Amino acid sequence: MNLLLHTCCAPCAVVPTQFLKEQGIDFTAFNFNPNIHPRAEQLQRAETLHTLASLAGFAVIDVAQNAQADWEDCIGQSPDRCKLCYEIRLQETARQAKLLGFDAFSTTLLISPYQDHALIKEVAEEIAAAFGMPFYYHDFRPNFREGQNQAREMGLYRQKYCGCINSLAGQGR
Repeated sequence: MNLLLHTCCAPCAVVPTQFLKEQGIDFTAFNFNPNIHPRAEQLQRAETLHTLASLAGFAVIDVAQNAQADWEDCIGQSPDRCKLCYEIRLQETARQAKLLGFDAFSTTLLISPYQDHALIKEVAEEIAAAFGMPFYYHDFRPNFREGQNQAREMGLYRQKYCGCINSLAGQGR
């Protein structure tokens, strides 16, 4: 299997990338996170992902992500903002996976105990059906702390919030 792995951040990618390698699954990390605010944070997270990729030996596809004003206009204070965020990022992942000839897509969001796991899975499965692109599901949450500890040992930047302006202000995940 050749998988496009939406990657929210390097610390959350540590365990999923190790697991995929152990399972013999070829994958490429997909860095598409236009929700990250401010721009400097987005750039720091991207740089950290590339550091992990160099250390762990995997490729990264980056997508230009500089439309934060549009993002905030779209998502704003909506009570469904997390769902919309998941949809936007996973739709682009599925679209790129199909376009680039991958067999399936997944996301490192599935490791975080701070994200709405059931909603991520539901959204991803809907997108998979709509795009005709299989979603690879695995619950990585039991190894969240292990991954965070490994990220710390590797000296990777570990952010304090999900990424959006609402989470930065303490109003979201």
